[in-house]
Amino acid sequence: MHVSLATNAGRAGRSNEDFVGAVPGAVVLLDGAGIPGAESLCFHGVAWYTQRLGGALLGHLSRDDGQDLTAVLATAIGETAAAHGDTCDIGDPRSPQATVAVVRAYRGRLDYLLLADSFLILDPAHGGPQVITDDREVTARRDCSAPLDGIAPGTLGYDRVRDSCAEALRARRNQVGGYWIAKDDPRAAREAVTGSRSLADLNGAALLSNGASRIVSPYGLTDWPGVLEMLAADGPSGVIRRVRQAEVDGLGAVAAQAPDDATVAHCTHLP
Repeated sequence: MHVSLATNAGRAGRSNEDFVGAVPGAVVLLDGAGIPGAESLCFHGVAWYTQRLGGALLGHLSRDDGQDLTAVLATAIGETAAAHGDTCDIGDPRSPQATVAVVRAYRGRLDYLLLADSFLILDPAHGGPQVITDDREVTARRDCSAPLDGIAPGTLGYDRVRDSCAEALRARRNQVGGYWIAKDDPRAAREAVTGSRSLADLNGAALLSNGASRIVSPYGLTDWPGVLEMLAADGPSGVIRRVRQAEVDGLGAVAAQAPDDATVAHCTHLP
């Protein structure tokens, strides 16, 4: 399997809280959640968390033993929690956390796992792309933000309701009926979106962090087939360049978004 990788921090002078890496036959992409105030809870920070969790995942996947991906993720979450549980308040809802996306080629199949809102694009040999994500956080965020409708941004009332909405969203994190993300509880791995496809049916696959997926929504610069075409022509760095150029241009939906870390992994020549 040939893997091309690219990642870019959203803003100069700030750590890139995404993580991407590969071992023979497997790729891991994480999108760290930078919660305001998290530094007072965990002095390591979000970038440390994603690097530590990503490294643990790659270490287990390098064994190439076909272990269930949810079990691999659960073990890695537990190991990472143990690495800073004695020094940091990892149980606080604001402590470092990350989305997880994994693909692994094993015995003629491409296994995948997604926890929270990163994206997997499968490029089948026949037909259009299949896009897979875990949209429960997006749904929860939309529900929790409903009280903001009709309130003018920048007012005291808006800020007060926004803070209440953020608290309501945190209360749904890693809870039944809410959404799931890698943090301190290995049981979250059981809630991941998983599946498998025959390698013979695929030309390739791509993983995108939320910041990179903006090229499709909300920026609308292309569609998912267009992302695959862009990857074939310019690679992962080409996708990220388009995202950054859109942010520089600052038109429409782009102007409403703060730049985010952006990461892409593109897998071709599947075994």
